[in-house]
Amino acid sequence: VPVLAAISLLASRGEDTPRTMTMMGGPIDARKSPTSVNSLATQHSYEWFDNNVIFTVPPNYPGVGRKVYPGFLQHTGFVAMNPERHAASHWDFYQSLLRGDEEDAEAHRRFYDEYNAVLDMAADYYLDTIRVVFQEFRLAEGTWDVAGERVKPQDIRHTALFTIEGELDDISGDGQTYAAHELCTGIPESDKRHFTAEKCGHYGIFSGRRWR
Repeated sequence: VPVLAAISLLASRGEDTPRTMTMMGGPIDARKSPTSVNSLATQHSYEWFDNNVIFTVPPNYPGVGRKVYPGFLQHTGFVAMNPERHAASHWDFYQSLLRGDEEDAEAHRRFYDEYNAVLDMAADYYLDTIRVVFQEFRLAEGTWDVAGERVKPQDIRHTALFTIEGELDDISGDGQTYAAHELCTGIPESDKRHFTAEKCGHYGIFSGRRWR
């Protein structure tokens, strides 16, 4: 969403834009095929998120005193969406260790070293995303202003567009990323492409064997 907005603003100003932009599993229009993530955002108020998921970084940690959406909450949310799959993965890891199958065990370690590495997000950024992207759909509605400038994807003309969605994505639902094509009406059809990755969930769009 921020990438499409930034390129839209460049185009509206008459500045040079990138030759291409690739949208991967992004909620360009979160109203399409809403997932549990989308439902959570629409069923709770902005104030609920501010009061329930924003915390102050405690002493003895970098950034002490800052308001953040903690990485541990994001990680817990990821795991809670597919607990059975993670439990099975850890059981398989245990079995690999018993068999002495170090190759399989190391593949598990590599995956979870990356999967577990979740950053805190600045509270302002997180809350702004909740409001703009998931509650008010300002990009899709054409009502998003950034520092007084209206975001107008239809002004993009010289940047090719490629969208990628995962067939099994349970975070950005079917059509949410493809919606960029509907917004970018100034891009010639010959400069637009879309790809749906079969048997691929949200995380698999960006990492792992299907991504490779």
